[in-house]
Amino acid sequence: MADVLPDATPVSQPLAERMRPRTLDEVVGQEHLLAGGAPLRVALESGRIPSMVFWGPPGVGKTTLARLIAQYADAQFLTLSAVMAGVKDIREATAEARMALQANPPRRTVLFVDEIHRFNKSQQDALLPYVEDGTLVLVGATTENPSFELNGALLSRLRVFVLRPLDEAAILGLLRRALADAGRGLGAGPDAVPGHWLDRIAESADGDARRALILLETAVELSRAAGEKNDQLLEKLIGRGLRRFDKQGENFYDQISALHKSVRGSDPDGALYWFARMLDGGVDPVYIARRVLRMSIEDIGLADPRAQRICLDAWDSWERLGSPEGELALAVAVVYLAIAAKSNAVYKAYGEVRGVVESSGTLEVPMHLRNAPTRLMKNLGYGEGYRYSHDEQDAHSAGQQYLPDALAGTEFYRPTTRGLEGKIAEKLAQLRAANRGG
Repeated sequence: MADVLPDATPVSQPLAERMRPRTLDEVVGQEHLLAGGAPLRVALESGRIPSMVFWGPPGVGKTTLARLIAQYADAQFLTLSAVMAGVKDIREATAEARMALQANPPRRTVLFVDEIHRFNKSQQDALLPYVEDGTLVLVGATTENPSFELNGALLSRLRVFVLRPLDEAAILGLLRRALADAGRGLGAGPDAVPGHWLDRIAESADGDARRALILLETAVELSRAAGEKNDQLLEKLIGRGLRRFDKQGENFYDQISALHKSVRGSDPDGALYWFARMLDGGVDPVYIARRVLRMSIEDIGLADPRAQRICLDAWDSWERLGSPEGELALAVAVVYLAIAAKSNAVYKAYGEVRGVVESSGTLEVPMHLRNAPTRLMKNLGYGEGYRYSHDEQDAHSAGQQYLPDALAGTEFYRPTTRGLEGKIAEKLAQLRAANRGG
C-alpha cells in the first residue's frame, strides 16, 4: 500500500527532513522552474497540474516539489518507491486514487514514484491508463535520463522538468536558515560554527542540499561534544570530497564525451580534467585506455601515426605499473593526443567505403586482379594484363585500375594538409595525377 504524506514532522527526524520546504518560496535554487512566470510555478499556481517527471541529481528537491504539488493542488499524496514496489502496489495506489475521486467532495491524487527509472516495462505500462484518464497525477523522480529509462508510451504522457545541482550560494543560504530556525532547524545561532565551516560544507556538498544539511548537523554535534571548533574536526568529517558520478549512467557517458571532444578540440587542459574526473569517479583505467586508443585512430590518424603507438605504450605501461603510477602514462597519452595534428580523413573514408559496400551489391573483381593458379583460370583470362608495380618506374603502375568497374575513378580517401598527412596528401596527389595520365 502506498504511503500517505504525514501531517506532523517529528523533531527526531534528521535535519534535512525537518528543513524540507513547506512553500515554493522556501525552495532554494531551481529558479528556471519556480521563478515568477517559470513553467512549473505557473502550472502550480494555476491548478492545472500535468503528470510529470523530475530529472536531476540527488538532493536538489525532487521529493520536496512532489509534496508541494500535492499541497498546491489540495490533493491526496501517495508515494511509491520503484525499488520495492510492484504492479500490485500500483493497483492499490490507483484504487485509493479512484476512491478519492468518488468521495464527497472529490479529491485528486498525486502519486509520487521515487526512482521511477527502476520500474520495468510492465510496471510502467501499468501506470499508463490511470495517467491517461486522469485518475491520478503521476510525479516521477529519477537521476537517470528519462529518454533512456522510461518507455516511449509513458514518457509521451509526462512533462519532463530538469532540476539542476544547487550552487554554493543557495546551499549557504539553506545552511544559515537551518542554523537560525529554532522550530525546525538547529536553533544554534550564527556563531554555532565558524563562517568558513559553512563555506567548506557548501563546497563539499557538491550541489546536494541533503548532504549539506547532514554535514552541518554532524559538525554542530561534534563541535559541541569536543567543546571546540577545530578545523581538523571538520576536515575529518568531510573527508575526501565526492563528485557526482555513475559508472553506468548519464554522467559516465557525458564525461567520456567531454574527454573525447576536448582531445578533438586540441585542449589538453580540458582533456586532462575530464580524464582525472573519470578516474576520480572510479572508472576502470583500462576502459579509458581503450577509448584513448580509439581517439588516436579516429581523430589523429595519419596526421601523426605516432599517436597510436604512444597510446598502446601507455596502455602497456599501465598494465605493468598499475594504479596510481600507471595513470600518469595514460595522462601523457591524453595530452599528446590533444596537441597532436588532427585528421579524421581515414575514419571518414572507411565509413564512406562501408556505405558503398552495403549499397552496391557484389561487384566483381576486375579480371586483371584475379589470381590464376590453374590452367583453366588462365585460359579464362584471370590475371591477364596485370602489371607488377615493382617492375614499373617509381614502383607505380600508373593508370592500373584496382576498384570494380562500377566504381572506377572513385576517390574515398581525402587526406588533410595537417601533420604528416600533409606529406601523404602531396604524394597521393602525384600518384592520382599519374593514374589519370596527367
